[in-house]
Amino acid sequence: MTAKTPPPFSKTGIYMRLSHDDDKACESSSIENQRIILRKYVAERGGTVIAEYVDDGLSGTNFNRPGVKRMLGDAQAGKIDTIVVKDLSRFGRNYIQVGQYIDYIFPAYGIRFVAVNDNIDTVDRGSAAMDMMPIMNVFNEWHAANTSKKIRAVLEAKQRSGIYTNWNYAYGYNVSSDENRTAVVDAEAAQVVRKIFALRSEGKSARAIAKILTDEKIPNPTNHFRRLDGGKWNRPCKPYWCPSTVSGILSDPIYIGVTVQHKTTSVSYKNHKTVKIPEAERIVNENSHEAIISVELWNSVQQMKNSVSRGRTDKSDVVHPLSGLLICPDCGKKFKLKRSEKKYADSDVRKNYFCCRTYADLGKNYCSSHNISEREMESIVSGDIREMLSGHETDESAAREKFIALKSKSGDRSRCSDQALLKSCEARIAEIDRLIRAAFEDKILKDMSESVFESLCENYRSERYAKEEELRKIKKRLAETASYSDGKEVNEYISRLKSYSDCTILTRELCIQLIEFITVGEKNENGVRDIHIYYRLKKNENSDAERK
Repeated sequence: MTAKTPPPFSKTGIYMRLSHDDDKACESSSIENQRIILRKYVAERGGTVIAEYVDDGLSGTNFNRPGVKRMLGDAQAGKIDTIVVKDLSRFGRNYIQVGQYIDYIFPAYGIRFVAVNDNIDTVDRGSAAMDMMPIMNVFNEWHAANTSKKIRAVLEAKQRSGIYTNWNYAYGYNVSSDENRTAVVDAEAAQVVRKIFALRSEGKSARAIAKILTDEKIPNPTNHFRRLDGGKWNRPCKPYWCPSTVSGILSDPIYIGVTVQHKTTSVSYKNHKTVKIPEAERIVNENSHEAIISVELWNSVQQMKNSVSRGRTDKSDVVHPLSGLLICPDCGKKFKLKRSEKKYADSDVRKNYFCCRTYADLGKNYCSSHNISEREMESIVSGDIREMLSGHETDESAAREKFIALKSKSGDRSRCSDQALLKSCEARIAEIDRLIRAAFEDKILKDMSESVFESLCENYRSERYAKEEELRKIKKRLAETASYSDGKEVNEYISRLKSYSDCTILTRELCIQLIEFITVGEKNENGVRDIHIYYRLKKNENSDAERK
């Protein structure tokens, strides 16, 4: 029987792919080398290459690639009848989809598929290479999974050692040229960051801050980066600031010298959908670079997130100091500030007043008014603040003792946890040292192979390094907890108390920092109402003030 002569390579398309992962693993040749091999293969068989399809820097686990899409379109249109690749792994590393293309899709379009190095040619489906193709596809996918796992491990190891692996830092910083790619302050952007935190500490919302920055024509982060690189970055961007951008800056600990990495990952090496990593599993490096704002200001802004007050602006775009802090004890709704055209006889101050929002919106059938004048409410609050802070609260020794007690109480649980982790780390380091000695003895006495010995020692050394880093951080946290009485945080706390004790006029910043919320009761038959002021500095305590 005469062997069947394969058809000529008359309308041939060659496909080439090289992913970043393959390049890092030194796994495959360059695109140019693939092109040389494939063109030579087709030419030696008297064929003609009429199209090239290239996917450079794309993973083989995903078939949503421009080159593959264009090649499939040309196959459907009848422009090509043969596809030649260097090997199966160049076409793809997803064994299910590779099988679908070779066994179903390509035959439906009358396409001949050839993988040069794997001796696969779909013209001869009875060959040994075609029989082995499913196994080769599975191996190619396993290789992709293994490579992905190794790269993730290397990336995580770099992050844990303090190396910054992202392409750039957040707004306010640039990447330095040292081996750890440490953050360096961008002076111009840092000034804007300080402004954002200062405005927020004054009680302004993210939306209000975004409007202020836009009105002042301050470039937003995208336009700032574009200007730094000379306009090479062509990403389209609108000229104004968005509230979400401001909120992102206000919640990023990078501005107090803390670098957080390993925040997101992909579902798997085949599914590249990005998912968030739980905060407890993220890699945090404290004091990794110069801070832009103080820890006190950071804590102050973060506290505001948990405040019952969100505040509302009036027609003049101003937020009242007590906006959102007054609560009706009967229905639980916040109070509404009602503006009045009438003025007090002794001044130009308008007779504005607060009242229950339920009453204002739905009427007296649902709640009573609880109304109280704006001037009276401000007088009560400012007087109570001065009274609260005028005595022992501003005494440095008393304030210091109180601060340490609060910190110790809140930190007891975490301190005990750190102490347990400390013992665990020390025990594991000692165990690793013992295992390394045992491996060395096995190598000498039991003739362990050099490769096995090196592999074991490398794993032990990597784990020991990670444990030493963890041990260093735990000791640092324990030392900081033990030094509250001498720390900068205590002095900042005392300084803040002193500044508050001189309060004469209520400000939004003062109210947000000091007050959790205020309940304002309705007047009883004697014309007396209950007003309870709940302070942040006095946890689980409140100031009770009966006012007529």
